[in-house]
Amino acid sequence: MSEDTEPTEEQNVQPDSNEKSEADNQEAMKNRFKLIDGEEVLHVKQPSGVGFLNMYVLGLLVFGVHMIFWKPDILVNDESGGIAKAIVWVMELGGSKLPFGFVLVMATITWFNRMLNSSTSGKWVTVWLLVATLLPVLIQIDGLIALIRDLFSDADVEPFLGFEYNFLIAGIVLTLAFWGLIFYYQRSFDYAITSNAVIFKHAFLLSRAHRRILFDRISEVQVERTPIGTMTGYATLTILTDSGIGIVEESVGGSVGVSPNVSSNENDTNVEKAGKSFIRSFFALLFYQRTVRTVRPDPKHCFYKIRGWEDTKTLLNEMHKKHSQSTKLDNLAEILTKDEGQD
Repeated sequence: MSEDTEPTEEQNVQPDSNEKSEADNQEAMKNRFKLIDGEEVLHVKQPSGVGFLNMYVLGLLVFGVHMIFWKPDILVNDESGGIAKAIVWVMELGGSKLPFGFVLVMATITWFNRMLNSSTSGKWVTVWLLVATLLPVLIQIDGLIALIRDLFSDADVEPFLGFEYNFLIAGIVLTLAFWGLIFYYQRSFDYAITSNAVIFKHAFLLSRAHRRILFDRISEVQVERTPIGTMTGYATLTILTDSGIGIVEESVGGSVGVSPNVSSNENDTNVEKAGKSFIRSFFALLFYQRTVRTVRPDPKHCFYKIRGWEDTKTLLNEMHKKHSQSTKLDNLAEILTKDEGQD
């Protein structure tokens, strides 16, 4: 009798343990996504690391710039042309005391990356690029002091830092730190489909964001697949709503500067009037702008470059159908029909 009892007790312990583990998991999900009472998490996603490949490439580019400034002689030999020599001349601006050439190259990369308005153009990436740009000046600030001192005095000033900027070490440290931040940035996005809504959560450094979209507010789910995403199996799902979530407005045109104020006078001849009319029309065309509404995926408010996107889209469509007004009306009509039949 005792032999039969012992396995039964072990079997009873196992379900209790599973139930406790499930309860702990549900509680963790509730705190993670700030769920309401009775809400359950059905699907959880995070961006794919491959989707941030362009950021890792940017880190390699900055590392390459450091390597070139560490060994500038690799660009020049006896057979080098004028372009290579011009590049080396720019690199040597400021000398060893203050590497203006490095600052100029890195500032150009920072500006160009910002103007691209791509996924690498975020504020924190720009701040990191600016730090990488100005770090040699901050490290060799005594070089700047010496440069200013030489303009007014011949007295020697002892360097207070005691070391020079090493492009090799700085390139390795900055690149590894940037890659670590990229990994942290990728893991800072949490996406969930619950029994009641779609939740987008973001927590990176001091930035926090939390958005909750009810299923009946969804008007469309757009899928965007880049060539790399098609090859590696990830895609971006953007949720559009009637209130405009997922759609941004941007100005398209060549508005750079201010068009001249060309006014007509009563004494103008026909030729002058025609000339001024032509100038006004020319600048009106040159500075013409139009506002367009377009879909621009924001990692904080969409399923950004996720794997298994087909299952996610299918679940979104099913939950949207389940919570749509037409489905609710059909269910209500079915209930009323059953009640009438019972009567």
